[in-house]
Amino acid sequence: MTIPFYKYQGTGNDFVMIDDRNLQFPASKELIASICHRRFGVGSDGLILLQNAEGYDFRMVYFNADGGEGSMCGNGGRCVVRFANDLGLFKDSTKFIAVDGEHEATVSGDTIRLKMSNVNGVEQYEEYDFMNTGSPHYVTYVEDINEADVVNIGSEIRYGSVYGPKGGTNVNFVEVIENNHLSVRTYERGVEDETYSCGTGVTACALSAHIREGWEGPVKVETIGGTLAVEYQDAGEGQFKDVYLIGPAVRVFEGTLRV
Repeated sequence: MTIPFYKYQGTGNDFVMIDDRNLQFPASKELIASICHRRFGVGSDGLILLQNAEGYDFRMVYFNADGGEGSMCGNGGRCVVRFANDLGLFKDSTKFIAVDGEHEATVSGDTIRLKMSNVNGVEQYEEYDFMNTGSPHYVTYVEDINEADVVNIGSEIRYGSVYGPKGGTNVNFVEVIENNHLSVRTYERGVEDETYSCGTGVTACALSAHIREGWEGPVKVETIGGTLAVEYQDAGEGQFKDVYLIGPAVRVFEGTLRV
């Protein structure tokens, strides 16, 4: 079977997109991992199936680079919105369903404004904050982001005694640049490496900084792959609503897969 695929990236977080509205893609962990492999496949941080969903413009089904179905991916969400827009499924605004529920988004040029899930609580500790922004995130602060040992420390926390038994966590390292301005690097579970950007991670870091610094936002966030912005409404007691992840998403190339 030959299947068309499309490669998209959002601030360097890259994804293979497949139009699976006919439900013909033979999804398996082995196949998806081989497609995402950067030496023997297309190469990406994940694979996303776009499927039909009653009452929505589409359904987003996200798989990590290791082939396992993942929790919500913010940059992947922005990229699949761009993909759906390129397919002509909507013009300016959309409503779709993902593993963590309903999302809304708008498109303006290269910029995608994606409404994220509400955050229903933040665990605060002396050395870090922890929350779920569609995916679980550990947020810790560093003096110099360039010196952070993202992969080694990130993997230790991801597989450690606290979060390892719970399925692991993504780990974010944050440097405060100035008011409402952060620099972030992220170790992503499922990829098991540092990625150029992580949308749910950037969102968690912005909300953490709001709690610790009292910022009103929007918060500008620098990642290796580019700049994102996060807007939010503080609902009190560590809860947030109307959370938006804003930034570019573009098509890189397209091709066909023989599976």
